Amino acid sequence: MTETILALDLGTQTGWALHHLDGTITSGSESFKPQRFEGGGMRFLRFKRWLNEILSTSDHINAVFFEEVRRHAGVDAAHAYGGFMGHLTAWCELHNLPYQGVPVGTIKKHATGKGNAGKDEMIAAVVKHGFAPIDDNEADALALLHWAIEMQEV
Repeated sequence: MTETILALDLGTQTGWALHHLDGTITSGSESFKPQRFEGGGMRFLRFKRWLNEILSTSDHINAVFFEEVRRHAGVDAAHAYGGFMGHLTAWCELHNLPYQGVPVGTIKKHATGKGNAGKDEMIAAVVKHGFAPIDDNEADALALLHWAIEMQEV
């Protein structure tokens, strides 16, 4: 595959995985937790700045995939997710990047064989691919990236 793909597990703690043109994969987990004395929109401005940094360091991104969440544990999580998704899709439109949301169950089933796999099972699934995720968010982004690569949806 000769494309640069960005996979994101959106949230206050955003997991990310990036497939580079040379076939290498980098990944991590980035915090967008609201900081003291910060207005509610600042986390989204920091998110956009971070996306710009990812784009500038990778030179080009061919496609963006994000985990499409349909149900949230609470109202705050739903609002945060909606904000991140809105800013991500607007950023993709601005940079003319194709993007696609992938249902959580689809990613889990592809990674573990079970659509309702837990966090530990998702981490174990990406560890089998040779990765050492620092948290479940990075593991989810890596699983999503592998889905995108293997399903050739790009």
